Amino acid sequence: MKTQVVIGIDGGTTAVKAVAFNLDGGIVTMAHRNVPVIYGSRGEAEQNMDEIWNAVADCLKDVTDALGTDHDILAVGLTGQGDGLWLVDDDGRPVRNAANWMDGRAAKRAQSWAADGKADAVLATTGTTVFPGLAPVLLAELSESEPETIGRAATIQYCKDWLRLNLTGERLTDYTEASRTFLDVRTAAGYSSELPATLGLDSATRLLPEIRPSDAPGGTVTAAAAERTGLPEGTPVGIGMIDVSVTGVGLGAVNDGDGWLILGTTGFVGTLLASVADRKSENSMVLATGRGTQVLEFLAPMTGTPNLDWIRTTFGYNQLSWDVIERIARTAKPGSNGIIYLPYGSPGGERAPFQDPAASASWMGMSISSTQHDILRSVYEGVTFSLVECIEALDLEGDLTVSGGGFRSDLVCEILADTTGRRVVRQDAPEAGARGAAVLALLSAGVESDLKTAARKLATGVDHFEPHAANTATYRKSFDAFKEVRTAIQPVWPTMRELREED
Repeated sequence: MKTQVVIGIDGGTTAVKAVAFNLDGGIVTMAHRNVPVIYGSRGEAEQNMDEIWNAVADCLKDVTDALGTDHDILAVGLTGQGDGLWLVDDDGRPVRNAANWMDGRAAKRAQSWAADGKADAVLATTGTTVFPGLAPVLLAELSESEPETIGRAATIQYCKDWLRLNLTGERLTDYTEASRTFLDVRTAAGYSSELPATLGLDSATRLLPEIRPSDAPGGTVTAAAAERTGLPEGTPVGIGMIDVSVTGVGLGAVNDGDGWLILGTTGFVGTLLASVADRKSENSMVLATGRGTQVLEFLAPMTGTPNLDWIRTTFGYNQLSWDVIERIARTAKPGSNGIIYLPYGSPGGERAPFQDPAASASWMGMSISSTQHDILRSVYEGVTFSLVECIEALDLEGDLTVSGGGFRSDLVCEILADTTGRRVVRQDAPEAGARGAAVLALLSAGVESDLKTAARKLATGVDHFEPHAANTATYRKSFDAFKEVRTAIQPVWPTMRELREED
């Protein structure tokens, strides 16, 4: 008898994955590919959409080859990086590279929207705070600089939607992604007609795809996609969710009050609320989940693992495994000998828990007695402190449930536990994003009829990290210094940004 599996696809920013799960939640096989980001001198961060699709198709081919004829593929689920601007023409072809969520070219436009009230209109309708990598901001920016290119566009398709288009030919999205354009999250009844007009983007309404619930059918694998990927023609493909939201499903967080953290290319701290009226922070973002009036309130700092990748390269540690690098960092004591690292290295600046498109990374507190190991550990601490600040802003309570590649680091989990004084709970098995996509795919294909049951079916065990009282006082002092030095240097960031752009 064939083993039944469901495949989850996770279209991340720097890596894409395809993971086959059995119906006990175990990973049968998986494949991943790295995908590049193209950075420009004016804050651009772009990705070739065909390159991302081909990387996913190659992953699927690896997975289907490994599964062979002994497995029955029930469905395919989708998730991917959110935000940015992903545009296709009438033929379903990209009109240009996607400008992804890190793109900072529209920083001045985002600032002007904050000044003229447009940002307030976006926030009131969509629950989203304006930042340079948001689709409406980028659409306004590129409509001025590339009007002919934008004129050829027919549909906005976010990363996961672009992958579905290639798999099924369907132009669809879900409520979480629609919240990043013009969905009115107060009612979740559909796109707002007033907001595009307020933003001077009336023509953008023609670009908006049909919205379906995240657990609804999203089409079936076409003959062409079957030949490219090895998936059986006719395999059901789900709708899915934006990556930060679907990860909660993979972690079993589906009830109001459930919260979780992610540390990947970007950070994430979020909690599910009964309605947008329960929102905790004015600086947060809100996504409609499509489950009644429920919303996900979250803060997504742009201070993720690229900071660790950068210091790894800068120190010439590329040939060392992350385990070895972490052991090196542990030779420095908690608090990094007084060094504070501000992890604001994204070209797009920072968007949570504060907004500043000119935000820049830097070290403070260094002296000639500082060692390379102190500097390395300070990066781990700075990235973690950014998440702690978001936890406090959203007033998360209880244990901290974590996921994402950055939390595979025991050191990051320990710093988080020690700084907050709370227990950190990490899923034993990785790939929570792909797992969440697979959970929703089981519903889309009719294999399961209830979200909680489907989530439990693919659930896995967890690790626990308890806080060490001996380190808490040191980390709280470091954390307070982190916030103070950031506030002190922030007025100089615009000048630093201008100097960097001139270079």
